[in-house]
Amino acid sequence: MSEDTYAKDAVDAITAQWFAVRPELDTAPMAVFGRIYRIAKAMGDAVEERYQRFGISRGDFDVIATLRRSGAPYTLSPRQLSATLMLTTGGMTGRLDRLEKAGLLSRSPDPHDRRGLQVTITERGLALVDEAVSAGLEVQRGALTGLTDEEAAQLTGLLRKLLAGV
Repeated sequence: MSEDTYAKDAVDAITAQWFAVRPELDTAPMAVFGRIYRIAKAMGDAVEERYQRFGISRGDFDVIATLRRSGAPYTLSPRQLSATLMLTTGGMTGRLDRLEKAGLLSRSPDPHDRRGLQVTITERGLALVDEAVSAGLEVQRGALTGLTDEEAAQLTGLLRKLLAGV
């Protein structure tokens, strides 16, 4: 399908406004990144709403999902979690406090470092994150229904290439 097949969107309006006042500008990057930003925002909001059904925020999900993805015994240090999630240690402490209080993870002394802690997902946290990840993927899968499998694979490759260049 051609680009003209789809209705004009808010990004088209923005780039048209720029063309009207600054016709010499190449707004092609704005058209790409404006849509990427809007898609990321819309999907982030939709997934966040789905996670609320489980009593967690997207940030909470990120912590317990990182522990889950780490594999058995589902244990990482707070520093490892902070680095993976690109979060300050102060921000991480608040999340860990909330998740521990909810019974989704536990903290214990690190047997290899007397000054360190280990964070481990609990059985309850493991069950919750497994349900939540499926629910989040359902939302994302729904957003891709307008694309064929081939188009989705092509988009994945193009986005990977774009991300590598950033």
